Amino acid sequence: MTNVTAVLEFKLLGFSSNPHCQILLFMVVMVIYILTILGNIIIILVVKLEPKLHSPMFRFLQNLSFLEVCYTTTIVPKMLSNLLAKKKSISFSGCMAQLYYFVSLGITECYLLAAMAYDRFLAVCQPLQYSVVMTDESYTRLAVGSWVTGVFTGVLPCLMISRLHFCSYNLIDHFFCDISPLLKLSCSDTTVTEAVIFMISLLVLPSCFLLTLVSYLFIILTILKIPSASGKRVTFSTCSSHLMVVTIYYGTTIFIYVRPTHGLSSDLNKAVAVLYTVVTPLLNPVIYSLRNKAFQKALEKTLFGHHRLHSS
Repeated sequence: MTNVTAVLEFKLLGFSSNPHCQILLFMVVMVIYILTILGNIIIILVVKLEPKLHSPMFRFLQNLSFLEVCYTTTIVPKMLSNLLAKKKSISFSGCMAQLYYFVSLGITECYLLAAMAYDRFLAVCQPLQYSVVMTDESYTRLAVGSWVTGVFTGVLPCLMISRLHFCSYNLIDHFFCDISPLLKLSCSDTTVTEAVIFMISLLVLPSCFLLTLVSYLFIILTILKIPSASGKRVTFSTCSSHLMVVTIYYGTTIFIYVRPTHGLSSDLNKAVAVLYTVVTPLLNPVIYSLRNKAFQKALEKTLFGHHRLHSS
């Protein structure tokens, strides 16, 4: 009988071994992480406190902001500690837990983005039917369905990876426990595991991306029929911002996961991973909410309304 794994912890290679580069990277990532947490928490609180923002669109944004806080917190704190630590390691159980939360939250975000695109499609393309179709019950089903699907879909790939043999070599060429470097590290036959992960990625990522893209294609076609130039400009600005974040998120994740794991450059893998684990969670609050006029008014009311009340 052999153990499931012969290692108790993994060593994370991370980025450059140059101390000056690591300190600079630590400062940059720390600033981005703080701004990400603050921006998303502000969205959650303002939507909760302002009754005018209790529409499905902003409640979806609230879900997305909570997810981004969890998603980036799964990766960044350990990344920051390892940038300053001499021993850059993570326990086997910690690695598997990080992998599970990363995978499940990533899948949940795919479904949430698709649900948000569907919500905008109904609002722009079918405004007369919007209140009938997108009820509180419909919103709840879409939001809860996104979370439940992500939570359960993430179980199988993580369970299969956790049962692989890793023998004595435990150096992960990455800054967190990602699927590809763990599969490369294993001394077991990973053919079945890779095939299952590839099929799950192929079912989740392209399907959600296509649903989002088709929704926004119909939105753009509808906007083109608007006679007002200013109306077109404002709506196009919002759509282009949304599509930019969607493209970055789906483009990077599809590039990494919907292809064979062998032959990928580790440096390119890390650079692309930084985009969807560190940068995208910061862009979401800025693009989806902080540029929205209704949200800006609610934010101003929340921040300065109480101050004016106390002043008077």
